[in-house]
Amino acid sequence: MTNPTELAVRCFGNDDPLYARYHDEEWGLPVHGDTALYERLVLEAMQSGLSWLTILRKREGFRTAFDGFDPAIVAAYGPDDVERLMADPGIVRNRRKIEAAITNARALIALQADGGSLDQIVWAHAPEPRLDPPATWMDVPASTPESVALAKALKKVGFVFVGPTTMYAAMQACGLVDDHIAGCVARR
Repeated sequence: MTNPTELAVRCFGNDDPLYARYHDEEWGLPVHGDTALYERLVLEAMQSGLSWLTILRKREGFRTAFDGFDPAIVAAYGPDDVERLMADPGIVRNRRKIEAAITNARALIALQADGGSLDQIVWAHAPEPRLDPPATWMDVPASTPESVALAKALKKVGFVFVGPTTMYAAMQACGLVDDHIAGCVARR
């Protein structure tokens, strides 16, 4: 008997079981909590210029290398940790992206110390839901006024590597917008 999700229309992910599972069970579902959102922002920054499937395949490696994305631990990383991460084949070894992950952990800890939260900032930029789903990927924007505003808000509190396109990808992944195309099995 054929599994119904094998025949389903998906926005993406039909060519790889890991990608299909991510599409069906994670992408576009609401993500809350500072640690979970920090992880997603780091992974979105790491993905810049690469395929998301590459990041998915390395996600457990990232979680191990970055101590479960615990912001307090990552914020304390020093030069030796940067070199350790640069030598880790289980992650993307890009010095600027690694240093951005550390900078962003420090910004998150400072934000929390001031009584704020990443969750508050991110979800304050959720747009009004679209009435009609995108018909194709051509109808999905690369950035929006909300992602531009989110990038500015994060930069204002010390985050880096959070441009409008990266922030829109994070908004999609974290459920702030539902960009599953019309007819997609995961469309809410």
